[in-house]
Amino acid sequence: MARSLENWAAACLGIDRKGSKVFRRQRFTIFLALIDEVLAKQGICRILDIGGEVDYWSIVSDLIGDRNIHVTMVNLTQVAIDSPRFSSIAGDARELSSLADLSFDLVHSNSVIEHVGRWNDMQAMAREVRRLAPAYYVQTPYFWFPIEPHCSTAFFHWLPEPVRLSMLLRKRRGHWGMAPDVSTAIGQIQSAVLLDVRTMSALFPDAVIRREKVVGLTKSLIAIRRTLNMHAGRSDGDAFEDGFGRQVQVAPKSAALTTA
Repeated sequence: MARSLENWAAACLGIDRKGSKVFRRQRFTIFLALIDEVLAKQGICRILDIGGEVDYWSIVSDLIGDRNIHVTMVNLTQVAIDSPRFSSIAGDARELSSLADLSFDLVHSNSVIEHVGRWNDMQAMAREVRRLAPAYYVQTPYFWFPIEPHCSTAFFHWLPEPVRLSMLLRKRRGHWGMAPDVSTAIGQIQSAVLLDVRTMSALFPDAVIRREKVVGLTKSLIAIRRTLNMHAGRSDGDAFEDGFGRQVQVAPKSAALTTA
């Protein structure tokens, strides 16, 4: 039964490479609406993509069209990018103090927060997401979906850790190769901490949690905070209170547009 579920997931639910692209394009239409909300108010939409890659954006380039956006991608290492629409910076999703409050219009993150560590680490990333833009979109795989998305194995993430350890030592599973030793296997297990609605809501209390479903089952969760009226009637440098009760300043439109 487990093998049948795995084959079904790979063929139909987007765990295989082709299906993943389909799901990303479908999912991106939600994010596109957030971009359009920003562009309806101003000439450019400044996006911070935490853990983003150019390949991801190339999948949806036709959907973006000629919209005036600039995407700053932050990863642990900076990469060279030959495009005026994108830039790359090095940073840790849990601590981005080099970036000013509200220095972007939108924060985007796709399947990243489950990889930053344990609960305290996820809280730290969530605080940065909420701090850096008035609107955000954060997607993550759903804990109660029966297929673990990284190892493409039915019920894997619901099993006790010693059982998962034995499974990884025996054979290759999904994106994870067969673990050569215990340390590698434990590292694989602890590299992804899946969330449910309650924990996602706790991380993003000012967001709407949207369920992405396939054949009636929730496959992933998306925390969405729509554009707040933080910038309405305000000029660069104006101060106001953010969602954390802090006084912050509206960042200049030129902020965060330095290319790598």
